Amino acid sequence: MKSVLNIKVILGALAIASMLLCVTLAYFLWIQPAASLPDLEPASAALTIIPAPTSTPRYVAPTLTPLPPTLAASPTLLPGAFALSVYVQISGTEGQGLHLRAQPGLSNAPQFLGYDAEVYQITDGPQQADGFTWWYLTAPYDQARSGWAVQDYLSVIPSP
Repeated sequence: MKSVLNIKVILGALAIASMLLCVTLAYFLWIQPAASLPDLEPASAALTIIPAPTSTPRYVAPTLTPLPPTLAASPTLLPGAFALSVYVQISGTEGQGLHLRAQPGLSNAPQFLGYDAEVYQITDGPQQADGFTWWYLTAPYDQARSGWAVQDYLSVIPSP
């Protein structure tokens, strides 16, 4: 009986394996597009520096400082009270807005319309006109946006 493994079979198998290896290398080196190679640029990192905690004294005894007589007699505002320099927010107009006018009174022409949730600072007032209490409001973000408004549609808010 003849052996299946002779020199011709072994050399043929090696030739076929070599040819398959060459085809595979050609595919990876020349046929595959270069765009699929990963980007090898170094990545940038964001560095956030967090300061270390500092020690805080556990207890510091309070020291009482007497107020001068002129400061002790000054009235304090109740929370929610309308006064000069207090911040207010337009509310309760049900989306209609509030007319801010050049002078207090319903007969004066509106200058512009303030909308619900807009914040203003009281800079003048109060004045009574047409049965309403009027305050002069100024927008903190735009000094030109100012005028007289009826107190009924204003709510006092904490200072922003």
